[in-house]
Amino acid sequence: MTLRKKDKIFNVKDLIVYFLVAGTGAVVQLLCSSLFQDWFNLTFQESILPAYAASFVVGFALTKLFAFDARKSNQSRREMVKFLMVAAFSGFITYIFSTAAYYISNHYFAKYNFVLPYSNKDVNVNDMICYLVGMGFSFISNYIFHKTFTFKSTGFYDRLKVLIR
Repeated sequence: MTLRKKDKIFNVKDLIVYFLVAGTGAVVQLLCSSLFQDWFNLTFQESILPAYAASFVVGFALTKLFAFDARKSNQSRREMVKFLMVAAFSGFITYIFSTAAYYISNHYFAKYNFVLPYSNKDVNVNDMICYLVGMGFSFISNYIFHKTFTFKSTGFYDRLKVLIR
């Protein structure tokens, strides 16, 4: 019974599609983080949560449309509330693991930068790897929670509406 439940959560098709969708969100997040650092003079750590928030809209739309076959669920408001809850939790996971990796990287490894070809954008490889570590942990929690909570009818949203009223 446990094996069957595990197979349902980690089926290959959903995992591959979610990986592609999450990859698109990760690219948006990395670009936003870089732009926020350049435009608003934010530090690496300061740019993580605003960039995560900016990628939220892209993430919800793509996840609903492609990842868990929820395109025709007619539950968008309910799914968005639940998606927001999961995204907030996962945003903190991204921040905590990225920041922890950042401190480890700065303590144990030399800083490595390179300039992107055909530009003058200086990329800190240590920061990029630390960001990817945080995103990896966030990917795992997002996948599990979205698969088992966000795009499933669990009754949670109805109970939440009763509490709010």
